[in-house]
Amino acid sequence: MGRKNKSKSKRGTKSQNPNKRNPDERIPNVLIDALDGSNEDIATPSELLGDTLEPPIHDGERLNKKLYETELKKLQSQLVKMQYWIKEKGFRMIVLFEGRDAAGKGGTIKRLTEPLNPRGARVVALGTPSDQQKTQWYFQRYVEHFPAAGEIVVFDRSWYNRAGVERVMGFCSHDEVEAFLEDCPQFERMLVRSGVLLLKYWFSVSDTEQEERFQSRIDDPTRRWKLSPMDLEARNRWVEFSEAKDVMFSSTNIPEAPWFTVEADDKRRARLNCLRHILSKVPWEDMTPPAIELPPRPKRPEYKRPPINEQYFVPNFYPYK
Repeated sequence: MGRKNKSKSKRGTKSQNPNKRNPDERIPNVLIDALDGSNEDIATPSELLGDTLEPPIHDGERLNKKLYETELKKLQSQLVKMQYWIKEKGFRMIVLFEGRDAAGKGGTIKRLTEPLNPRGARVVALGTPSDQQKTQWYFQRYVEHFPAAGEIVVFDRSWYNRAGVERVMGFCSHDEVEAFLEDCPQFERMLVRSGVLLLKYWFSVSDTEQEERFQSRIDDPTRRWKLSPMDLEARNRWVEFSEAKDVMFSSTNIPEAPWFTVEADDKRRARLNCLRHILSKVPWEDMTPPAIELPPRPKRPEYKRPPINEQYFVPNFYPYK
């Protein structure tokens, strides 16, 4: 009971002034620059990222596809440059995505990682913990995937499962949730003090938009795997998830690793806004190496190809005209 009361007291203090930084925290200068260097951060969950989503009242109009593709290409080009800098400087970066089912996390993660070198950027999407993992320290199975120098790790859902789906669906006890809400800020402060940039994004989607996306998955046989019985049960607990999210924010929205809310009813805008924000949080410089010049091929010795009938070929169902 003592720990529970202590936890509530701490969460109340944090929610009163989430932007006040503890002067005793030893945060690397480069991370302080990243945390303080952008004036585009969300002050409240109702504000919007960047200037591509105006006016703030949604009228159902989607961002023009041609504009979206043009801007996406520009942002992905900058992401590649950012990765060169991260590798050169030995920077370590974690980007985690949370939000309701069908909020658009997966699509944004795809656009974030598809232009990057997979040797230095990877996505972690952990499933249900094994019986052995259930006996470990809760954060242990996530720590195993943390970045080394020069790496970017993207979490498609994260340790915040405990404050969200596990809490609402009854997969953990009340005491385990309370312990998590007390331990998580300390865990993340240690992570940041070690030199890791931690970016946390919550994708916010309306119930109406979520309903449409669920139905589109049902109608498309190639996407039905994205909708599980668990998703449908979570759909029935919309209010419970909202309340759990509010408690999670009040406990874990710390200056060293604040939450950033992405308005996600329009997937195109959400993707562009999120990628643009990620770029603004890394103090990268263009360190793209010069292009390699291809020298003339050396003179090759004579080579005779083995008979075609001695090899197996994939049938050519799409022959040349």
